[in-house]
Amino acid sequence: MFNSIKIKDLPRIADHIVLNATSKVIVFYGEMGVGKTTLIKEIAKRIGVTEIISSPTYSIVNEYELENDKLFHFDCYRLASEEEALDIGIEDYLFSNHWNLIEWPEKIENLLPEKKMSIELLKNKNGSRTLKEKMVIKRLL
Repeated sequence: MFNSIKIKDLPRIADHIVLNATSKVIVFYGEMGVGKTTLIKEIAKRIGVTEIISSPTYSIVNEYELENDKLFHFDCYRLASEEEALDIGIEDYLFSNHWNLIEWPEKIENLLPEKKMSIELLKNKNGSRTLKEKMVIKRLL
């Protein structure tokens, strides 16, 4: 957990996330405006994206080419249902063995792979952020 994160801390936080990721699927939870996209942009730079990184709010997914990989940045906020996500072929992305950075994952919770890294961003009263991370492996009962 990181407390009192400021914008200047993002390169260090992004390095930590990339170096400690045990899955290429990373989901980001947090209210609107908490900084999910800003953090994702920094992570994308750390894994080698050289293009300008923009929010996929309207396109749902943006794809970036890496030297030997790809990065898919999802913003699921506008999805009305999990069926809509299936219609865009989300399973092909999620199980492609490429990087998948996903905002608003609660919209597609049942479609996410068992193994993923989860990041939660919280806004503090002083304007800084708190970041909680955990490796999630969904257990089937």
